[in-house]
Amino acid sequence: MALRPIDLAREHGLSTQAVRNYEEAGILPPAERSPYGYRQYGERHAVALRAFLALLPGHGHRAAGAILCAVNTGEPEEALRLIDESHALLAEDRRTLDAVRTALDHLPPRQPAATEPAQPAVAQPTVAQPAATEPARPAQPAVAESEFTHIGPLAHRLGLRPATLREWERAGLVTPSRDARTGYRTYTPDQVRELLIAEQLRRGGHGLARTAEILHRLRSAGHPDAVRPTLAAWQDRLTARGRALLSGAAALHTYLNHPQEPQI
Repeated sequence: MALRPIDLAREHGLSTQAVRNYEEAGILPPAERSPYGYRQYGERHAVALRAFLALLPGHGHRAAGAILCAVNTGEPEEALRLIDESHALLAEDRRTLDAVRTALDHLPPRQPAATEPAQPAVAQPTVAQPAATEPARPAQPAVAESEFTHIGPLAHRLGLRPATLREWERAGLVTPSRDARTGYRTYTPDQVRELLIAEQLRRGGHGLARTAEILHRLRSAGHPDAVRPTLAAWQDRLTARGRALLSGAAALHTYLNHPQEPQI
């Protein structure tokens, strides 16, 4: 039974132009032509379109289209490779989420109030000479100078460029101090931990504004529970992607097993 473009389009709420575009892109097999030049589709085209639309939520438009094109051109190994890549990306995102959770669980509590008052009590200016050197340190009384990290080593540790860390600073992710002698940026251990979390959040798909918001909520609350709702929503999205990959695989399997489809 011959199907018109409108027949395929109506099933999915598409336009007939979208169906023609899918054919031209190779997502659908080439259509037969009537004696008058009109496109004539068959059940195989309907199954191919269902497979493509089922693949979209899990793989995205580009990968889903590439998978169907590979199948239609007799390149099954390429199609399977693309499918494997999507599953690998999902697995990496799951690892990233787990890493963020672990980082939050091990984030040390804020302790400025406990450490700052102790400094003046110890630094008693009983001798005149040390007083000339002490003004160089008052900005960071709670952390020893040796614990500071500069932007170069920190960027190397995160696998980023120093310019990226400066961009993150402008976006409000963290505000480093400045070395009194050199003017270089210095990061405390707590700031390093926050940037490790930021790097993981960025890899997980969060924009700079959202990442800055998460870090701000964490600092304000002083406890990882402040960002648990965000991580739960992230987990839900990963679960939805995983289920979408399964649904897409089932629809593609049906297409591959269609009587007119070349066997993989």
